[in-house]
Parts: sequence; structure tokens; C-alpha cells
Amino acid sequence: MKLLLEIGMEELPARFIIPAVTQLEESLRAKLTENRIEFGATDTYSTPRRLAVIVQDIAEKQQDLTLEIKGPPHNIAYKDGVPTKAAEGFARSQGVDVNDLVVKTVDNTQYVFAEKFAKGMETKAVLAEIMPDLITSISYPKNMRWGHYELKAARPLRWVVALLDEQVIPFTIENIISGNVSYGHRQLSEGSITITHPDAYLDTLKQAYVVVDHRRRRQLIEEQIANLETRLNGVVLKDQGLLDEVTNLVEYPTAFVGSFPEEYLEIPAEVLITTMKEHQRYFPVFDHSQNLLPTFVGVRNGADNQLDVVAANNEKVLTARLADARFFFKEDCKQPLESYVERLKMVVFQEGLGTVYDKVKRIEAASEALCALLNRESELDLVKRTARLAKADLVTNMVFEFPELQGIMGGKYALNSGEDPQVAVGIEEHYRPRFAQDRLPTTTAGLIVSIADKLDTLVGYFGLNKIPTSSQDPFALRRQALGIVQMLLAYNIDVDLAELMRIALAAYSELFANEAQAIIDALTQFFAGRVRVNLLEQGYSYDTIDAVLALGLHSLPQLKAKIVALDQFRATDQFADLYVAFERCSRITAKSEQAAVNPELFSQAEVAFSKQITEIAASFQDEFEATAYLESLQTLARLRQPVDAFFDAVMIMDPDPQIRANRLGLLQRVVELYAQYADFHLIVTKL
Repeated sequence: MKLLLEIGMEELPARFIIPAVTQLEESLRAKLTENRIEFGATDTYSTPRRLAVIVQDIAEKQQDLTLEIKGPPHNIAYKDGVPTKAAEGFARSQGVDVNDLVVKTVDNTQYVFAEKFAKGMETKAVLAEIMPDLITSISYPKNMRWGHYELKAARPLRWVVALLDEQVIPFTIENIISGNVSYGHRQLSEGSITITHPDAYLDTLKQAYVVVDHRRRRQLIEEQIANLETRLNGVVLKDQGLLDEVTNLVEYPTAFVGSFPEEYLEIPAEVLITTMKEHQRYFPVFDHSQNLLPTFVGVRNGADNQLDVVAANNEKVLTARLADARFFFKEDCKQPLESYVERLKMVVFQEGLGTVYDKVKRIEAASEALCALLNRESELDLVKRTARLAKADLVTNMVFEFPELQGIMGGKYALNSGEDPQVAVGIEEHYRPRFAQDRLPTTTAGLIVSIADKLDTLVGYFGLNKIPTSSQDPFALRRQALGIVQMLLAYNIDVDLAELMRIALAAYSELFANEAQAIIDALTQFFAGRVRVNLLEQGYSYDTIDAVLALGLHSLPQLKAKIVALDQFRATDQFADLYVAFERCSRITAKSEQAAVNPELFSQAEVAFSKQITEIAASFQDEFEATAYLESLQTLARLRQPVDAFFDAVMIMDPDPQIRANRLGLLQRVVELYAQYADFHLIVTKL
């Protein structure tokens, strides 16, 4: 048997669709398993107006269920072979006759058991019970209610198809009664359509101009765009995010070509591309030299009839938007970028943290201090100028209309105003990285201003106690911290993270003076989480990361180098020597108080062991301080032989408290040596 469930709705936002249909599939699989209904493969289908799942090889009925419930011990349940109140109460609670209780032995003790048998129900009946909850349990980023109904969903429900082979699974949700009636394309099909069987689902909808398989729809769009590329002798922008969005905006895709007047190419290409992609969902077209052409590719939700009319209408809309963009650009260029800085005094950054102008002044101060800390004083003027102008484009007409162009337009306007090209690049780059895989700043100005900007935001919000929770991060502070982590690691910036925080705090003057250390402590813990995420994504072992991180966050490049070396060393045979020596010493000293070592009480074995510790410690310190971390681990591994020999030669827990303390003190010196590198207690290993 096969199961089809289709939920028909008003048009869903494109970004809601795939997460929702994935939830539907996972929940359905879980419900079937929970209700003991065997099933085969599942497939999902979706369009803006429907979410659907087809389940193959579904069983006709539930599996029968036999349960054994353990009751009281036999000697309590029966006295002289007669059931006691304990047995009667247990039987009554399980809904069985006391005479049907059976006796079984568990761990040499006899207990009474109630045996219960539940015959499996027909799958159709079970599905009728679980389907309403299944549909209403789908969560969306935003919900709405309609009419006088209590149900909340992203968009109003309009129909439900629920079929088990040819049979309708009957249930009701609000005013919707399940059936076998679906609906095709709004414009290209007429009225309702009947789905006779799950096997007929895709073809029936295709005849009604709906390509219900989103994977096939995406493939069709790609093929159509490729054909148009050949016709245009150009290159269509390959944007996977835009392709995914367009796929989920249409039910029957047909790509078409449109154009706009060449005069608009005088506008920066980024503006044109943003207008086409973000506002109109068009694919920009380039020539083979990567120059933008006055051409675009759109995808209509319909057939290929009257495409010239469709293209003309879309061209009118785009041309109007480009006319606005050109007007904004020309108006903005009438004044130098510097003139916009003062207007930032009218824009609130965050209540309690002042205006964006105040933020700019803090970024300037922090950037200057960072230049000194990082020995980049030779580029101080460029950095300070970049910091001064970094946010100026926020009050331009263009960025007000296209917020996603912040930084990009600042760079364009800086060049237009005669600023140094490095300043222009720095203005654009200071927002990077915007996300995990984004490009990093390539200029000193962009790098330093980016760090200063992100630190200012983090310190400010932590100072206001607006700290992200496990489920909420409304100010994207994790992204800001991760960006700093990426830059410090990528450019090997070997500075103490706390020193960077103090620079940002100093720019706030006295605002957070009393909470400075608390802010640094909270931010250090916050950064540790971001560092851990970053290094896990790079493939390092979680326990290696945790062991090194346990010693605190200081220089991120050094921390990563220690993790890299330890991860490499764990793959060698020498690691067993290192770990066994540590484990033997740490285990026996774990519950001991710190012991002073008195050489006057040394036996010959202790003299030899102390000398070996001192020699190995000296080598370790030299290598560790020179950041030769792999060599320092190899040196620690040399402790295995002296430790084993010491344990063989003496009894550590000697009855004499002074001798015992002396020996424990020597072992504590070994553990302290390990503790300079990492907390090896956190290493999970099988030797």
C-alpha cells in the first residue's frame, strides 16, 4: 500500500517551504514508527501552494503488541497460594483478571507479571487519528490565524488530500475535510482535480500545470537558463540561493529574457545586480569578460505563451526601479562622503550606547589603539580615515533604499569623493566577514576597522547585558564574535584577546568602568564557544579542543597551534607514553593536598627521578616558550620511562607521612608540567 498526504495552502513564503515539508516527512515517519506501522521509502514534494509526502510499502495494519508488566514479588502477591490485596490491586491497575497473572523469575527472584495483548488496528483508522495532529504540529517562522478559526499556520489551509491507495483517510481540521481533491495551477488549470491513487499524483498535477517535485522544478529552471545562455552568448549569474528561492516561488516554471536601457549601466554594477536579484528575483547576465549586460533572465509561474508580453511588463517594473536607483546615486554623489558623517548624529545605534556617530568615534579610537598594538602605525592615517567614513553611507539615499549595499556604496562614494583607493576598499571590507564562509578583509584598514567595529558592538551589548541565549541572538553577536575569531586565526594575529576587549572598553570611556572585568569575563566565555565551533568545523577533535581551551583564551593563533600539534601527536605511538605517564601521576595525586618536596628526605630513587623531571622540564619549557608545540609534547612523552621506574622502585603511599608527601610532591610536579599545555583529564582516549 502507498500513502499520500498533501496539505494545500495559500502561497507560502519561499523560505518556509523546504523546512516545513522536511518537518512533515520527519514527523510522519516518527508517528508511523511510534504506532507500530511498518513502511518503506518516503518522498517529499512541494510548491508554493502545497506540502506533500508519499510513503511506499505501508503496512495494512499495526503490528500486534504483547506487553509483560512486572508487578510485586511473588511472596508479597500471594500468601498460602491466595492472591493478596497487592496482587489484586496490580491486576486491577493493568486491566486484567487476577487469575491471569503469571509468575516469572528475574535475577533469582520470582515476580508476578500481567500479560497484555493488543491486536493491531487497521492502518487507515490509525492514520485518521494521527493526521490532524501531524498537520497542525508543523512549525513556521511566522504564524497567522484567519477568520474565526483557532488554527495557526503560516498561511490559511485550503484542502487536504489523504489517500491510502484509492481509499480516503477521513478526518477534519477546522473547516477542512480530507479527501482526494487537489487543485492545479491557479491560472492554467480549471477547478479541482481528483487524485485517484498516490501513484497518479505527479502525473495528475503535471496535467494541471503543476511540477510538484521541487527537485525536478529546479532542474527545469537550470536547463532553461542554460539554453538561454547559449542563445544570448552570455553568462547568467550562478546564484544557488536565488535559484532555490525562484524554485519555491513557482509551480510551473518558464524562463524568459528581458532587457533594460544601456544608459543604466553607468550605475555601479552592484546596484543593478542587487535590484535584479533582491527586488525582482531576476538572474543578471554577463558577457564572457564578466561585464554586466543590459539583459536579465526571469522565471514566470506559467507556460511559454505570450512571453513577449511577460518580458515587456517585467522590463517596465525593472526600468522604474533602476530609474530610482540612478536618481539616488546621482543625488548622493553631489556631496563628498565626508559630509554624511555629521548626519550620523541623528541615527541611534542602540539605546544606552548612543548614536552611530558615537560608535564611529569609538571605532576611530579603538582603531588607533589597534594600530599601535599590531605594529601598523605606518598605516595609521589610512586606518583612521577608513574608520571615520566607514558608516557614512548609512545615511545616503541609496543605502536607505538598498540596506544590503552598506559598505559597498561607501566604497563607491569614497572613490567618487577622491579618497585614497585603500580607504575605499577598507570601507567596503570592514563589514566582512558577514557569515561563516564569507571573504575576509584584505587590507590593513579593512581588517583593523572590522575588528574595532565588531568589538565595539560586542562590548556595548554585553555591557547592557543583552547577551545571546541558547535560542535567541537578536543582534547577531555570535556572528560578530565568529568574524573576529576568523580574522585573528587567518592572519595569525598573536595578541591577547582580553587586551583587544580592553581597547574596546577604553573607547567607551567611563561608561562601563565598574563592569569592565565582568564584561571581559563574560565575553571570554562567549568567544570560547565561537572558537570551539570554528575549530570543530576545521575537523579537530572535540576533546583536544576542550583540553586546550580549558586553560583559557589568550592568543588564538597559539591556542590553535597547540590544538593542531596535540591532534597530530595523538595519531603517533608516542602519545601512549605521554598519556600513561600523565594518568599514573594524576590518578594517585588527584585527592592529595599540594605537597612540598624536601630533597633531604630523598632516597636514591627519588634523587634520580627528581633529576629526570628537572631535565625534562627544562627542555619542555624551552620548546613550549618557542611555540615548538609538537616537540614539547614529544618531550613530555619522555616522562613515561622515569615515571614507570619510580613507581616500580618505591611505594608512593608510604606509611611515613613525610616520605609519602615527598613522593606525591614529585608526581605533582609532573602533573603541573602537563597542565601548562592542556587539561589532559579531558582527553578521551582508548590505548
